[in-house]
Amino acid sequence: MFPGPPADPATPTAGSVPSAAPPAAEAARTPGGATGAASARRAWTAPLLLGCAGVLALCIALFGPGLMARGTGELRIPGAGLTTVLRTVLFAALALHLGELLAPQLIRPVRGRPRTAVRSWAVFASLAGAAAAAGQIVRLAVVSDLGITETYGTREGGLLLLIANGLVVAALCAASRRPALALAPLAAVIGAEALRAHPEAYSPEFGAALTVVHLTAASLWTGGLLYVLRTLWLWRGSPAAARALLGRYARLAIWLYAALAATGTASALRRLPLDVVPTSAYGRTLLLKLALMAVVSVLAVAARRRMLRDTDPSAACRLARREQVVLGLVVVVSAVLTVVPDPHWISLRP
Repeated sequence: MFPGPPADPATPTAGSVPSAAPPAAEAARTPGGATGAASARRAWTAPLLLGCAGVLALCIALFGPGLMARGTGELRIPGAGLTTVLRTVLFAALALHLGELLAPQLIRPVRGRPRTAVRSWAVFASLAGAAAAAGQIVRLAVVSDLGITETYGTREGGLLLLIANGLVVAALCAASRRPALALAPLAAVIGAEALRAHPEAYSPEFGAALTVVHLTAASLWTGGLLYVLRTLWLWRGSPAAARALLGRYARLAIWLYAALAATGTASALRRLPLDVVPTSAYGRTLLLKLALMAVVSVLAVAARRRMLRDTDPSAACRLARREQVVLGLVVVVSAVLTVVPDPHWISLRP
């Protein structure tokens, strides 16, 4: 640094220099300033990208069923957009709660881990899921022109009531001193949702069993990853512990991915005739889901490679965060799949 300005600023002396650059410009020329500018850009870029992803997810939920069914000749589903939004909330609630029950089991064995823990979202998530199930009951009553009590007597209404009550019980368990007790009501919720999603006459028991495994694996993968990422943010000052936790989750995710792939393929072959893949809303939605899952797979493999190659887990965490965003879109598209018509009737048309 310089000792100070000359005595007469109007007549600079030999060796004097122009006035110092503005602090922002000086910061931009220094390594620390560059880092600060990059951090500032990330500070507003991440919320912006999340907001865009949220708007995209809402648009897919509201307009996806109608767009996928356009030109297929299938019957219009009343209130399909609202139903998709409600089921998206329900699936997200299951993922958040199951993820909070799974991820701590991965965290406890990590050596040298910080003692900070993320705040639980399980109570809020389960209550939101219960409200979404109740909303579906009201929507079913309106569409069927039935009273609420009469709606409970229908197959779908009774299962939705079981789902809503199960999630309320799960929320109470999460608020208690033994949150692991929520596993029982959450298992009942998954079973009821699997039965509700398979009212068809052809092998509904087999379809429900596949859905139980598929929905459980998807919820553990999505919710577990979110909990791990939230924990890694708190552990950003402990890269060794963060890398160990990410590695433990990655090893589990391989098995969850295998279960998803196996049950998803079996469900698609069982429910979707190959001759109507491009001409049915179910087939088109499934193709979109497969495309998103391909993106998720690429991001997951890239994150694992970076984790194995680098001692600093920050790059792997960035890839995992992108994977989480795409998984959120997969959840929305999965909700669309539960709303669009069964494609079997198209295949059976003369």
